Amino acid sequence: MQTITAVPVLPPRPIDGHKGTFGKVLVTAGSMGYSGAAALTGRSALRGGAGLVRVAVPRSILPIVASLDPCYTTIPLPEDGDGQVASDALAVLLPHLADNDIVAVGPGLGQGRGARDLLAALVCRSELKMIIDAAGLNALAKTPNWIGTRKASIVLTPHPGEMQRLWDNAFREPMPADRKDQAVRLASQSGCIVVLKGAGTVVADASRVYVNTTGNPGMATAGSGDVLTGLIAALAGQGLSLFDAAVLGVYLHGLAGDIAARVLGQVCLTATDIIECMPSAIQTYQNPPGRQT
Repeated sequence: MQTITAVPVLPPRPIDGHKGTFGKVLVTAGSMGYSGAAALTGRSALRGGAGLVRVAVPRSILPIVASLDPCYTTIPLPEDGDGQVASDALAVLLPHLADNDIVAVGPGLGQGRGARDLLAALVCRSELKMIIDAAGLNALAKTPNWIGTRKASIVLTPHPGEMQRLWDNAFREPMPADRKDQAVRLASQSGCIVVLKGAGTVVADASRVYVNTTGNPGMATAGSGDVLTGLIAALAGQGLSLFDAAVLGVYLHGLAGDIAARVLGQVCLTATDIIECMPSAIQTYQNPPGRQT
């Protein structure tokens, strides 16, 4: 197992680039009462440098999500009686999958049958690159043999509770206490990249592991994970491998949180503050103090 310490470098932007050059991200998220999760993920993808972001949400919350940021576009999805995606949402999404570089699924999506059916169908598609977070992870944890049917290239972004549920689905033995061991073993078992969130976020695949050094307790706030999901998706859309996008994503996410905490304090920090500090984080990362220009 190789321990990674260097943070990847984002490719320079070509002078003749256009919005299609810098990645097209499809966000599938949100449900009644959770419109903010979809908006945070979409806004973060934009701040992370994606050229084009589309946010697919249940039809009833689309006006709310669309009003929260004018820079992404929206796609209405069929919904069930609880305002969550319906099982036939896949039919609406299918025409959009090929036109996007990466799909971020899960924030605020809910625990209904439609979410489980959607995740079960998406993970089987070999052409897809996906970031799965939040309700998407819980849907996977309720899906028998999803690892055996997985063909998509996937980044999983669990917090400790979601990690336990994924572990119980994948293994017949207790989850070890060591966080690196948890992430590496789930990555090896599932064939996915695992981003185990928390203090010292761990990124692992079957052969590499990275432990993040940025971030602070103020980032333990609702929506912070949605911001990370959008950021990783944006970086992958700009040409980084999924592993490198995950490593750089957690580093920049934590750095933005550190900058926000210096300005606002940890107690007052919110997920939108992390997004607003992302430009400073990216500039600091690209031009660290002491670098000769």
